[in-house]
Amino acid sequence: MRHDVFIAGFGGQGVLLAGNILGQAAIIEGKNVSFFPSYGVEKRGGAAMCTVVIADDEVGSPVIGSPSVAVILNQASFDKFFAKVKTGGLCIVNGSLVDVPAGLRSDVTVVTIPMNDIAVELGDPRMVNMVALGAYAARTGAVSLQSLEDALKETLPERNHRFIPANVKAIAAGAGFGG
Repeated sequence: MRHDVFIAGFGGQGVLLAGNILGQAAIIEGKNVSFFPSYGVEKRGGAAMCTVVIADDEVGSPVIGSPSVAVILNQASFDKFFAKVKTGGLCIVNGSLVDVPAGLRSDVTVVTIPMNDIAVELGDPRMVNMVALGAYAARTGAVSLQSLEDALKETLPERNHRFIPANVKAIAAGAGFGG
């Protein structure tokens, strides 16, 4: 078993936290993981991306030239990275911020989810990353929703544990759209 995902958006959307939580969830399940974050020099608003590779065997490299799955949270990332998704791959797109032209690629499955709208309905627009994680987990089966919840407890600092129930709701909402 091997899953690779490329997550991209802008700073402040929680891209790196999403990758970190996904990696921790896989570790909880006893899988091997590589997490490779990358971001621009800007603190908020600049490019933010990461790759996560989850496998039963050893992971040789965190670098993914053509990801099997891309989770795209904003238009600039879609414009830049959509063409790199592997033939037969999956692209989960934040439909609140990304306009996906019809018929762009027939060799990639595109799942458009109004992630910002869902996060706002849940009460916090900062939970876009959790909605995306839920959609990814439900669509790919790379990790379980329970492992994502457990990873929140291990990844978030103690002072932020009061937000875990809201994040779990966001993950579940994303899973409802992604599955």
